[in-house]
Amino acid sequence: MAQIQGLAAHAAGAELLSFRYDPGELGMHEVEIGITHCGICHSDIHLISNDWGISQYPFIPGHEVIGTVTAIGSQVRSLAVGQRAGLGWQSNSCGECEWCTQGLENLCPRSEATCVHRHGGYANRVRANGRFVFGIPDSLPSEQAAPLLCGGITVFNPLRDHAINPSSRVGVVGIGGLGHLAIQFARVFGAEVTAFSSSTAKEEEARAFGAHHFVNTRESKAMKEVTGTQDFILNTANADQDWGVLIQALRPTGTLCLVGVPPSPVSLQAFPLIAGIRTVTGSPIGSPHRIREMLDVSARHGVKAATEPFPMAKANEAIEKVKKNKVRYRAVLTN
Repeated sequence: MAQIQGLAAHAAGAELLSFRYDPGELGMHEVEIGITHCGICHSDIHLISNDWGISQYPFIPGHEVIGTVTAIGSQVRSLAVGQRAGLGWQSNSCGECEWCTQGLENLCPRSEATCVHRHGGYANRVRANGRFVFGIPDSLPSEQAAPLLCGGITVFNPLRDHAINPSSRVGVVGIGGLGHLAIQFARVFGAEVTAFSSSTAKEEEARAFGAHHFVNTRESKAMKEVTGTQDFILNTANADQDWGVLIQALRPTGTLCLVGVPPSPVSLQAFPLIAGIRTVTGSPIGSPHRIREMLDVSARHGVKAATEPFPMAKANEAIEKVKKNKVRYRAVLTN
């Protein structure tokens, strides 16, 4: 097999430079994808900077991959060469633990991430276990589908796990790369959707994505008015919030779920949790089964990421724009 060519971080926070590696023989359960599109996720930026202390250099970032299957291992039955396919955050799991055997491979303790201790999608090709490579429905354009494979499943999974339905009142905090997808999915599930944002400039777009209501989180009067109105609040922002006020916005038995990672510890008073049987939880990506379901729902209901394309060679420029929150709403690299 020919070498794979990509753009790698060689040190924490460094700009990406051209990099080649030999992928070796294709494993019998592996699939190789010729990459056409790769989304830029905030997780990539955290990995490049080694914010989580798990990065090993050099490595090629990228885990929202769409492309064409160029080779399949001898044991792969679910995909064919020439098929359009995608790969998200997870590239492998043990397949044997209690979580894998329940279909919850995303919780596998030996889970392998696509670009942690291995090379990801800012490249011309990438490999992964075939169980984590998904056929892409024809009606989903590649550029808009790429961010669904991490950003999309990150918000779809908790909405499904918490059984969001037409009786639900759902709040989405942070109208960015994750939030604009969360609004669309919550609306598809029939929920009454409230967008919470510190940026009033996003109200029109939030409503266009499907929000019924918009609340400016900087206005204490507006936040007071939503006290006790939400069944489920999904925090997608990587920013500190007034958590006490968000808990107060929940109805009894309501849930605050974190998918964005605030920089500071989340501090809460116990009494509102006790008095209203309210819950605080978190959620990672979803299982392969859930990802297939999300892609199907997206295709049938027209859920798409709002994207800005950049040539793969301009990945560093795109990353800078994402860091400055200048992209509406997901940057996608194209080969």
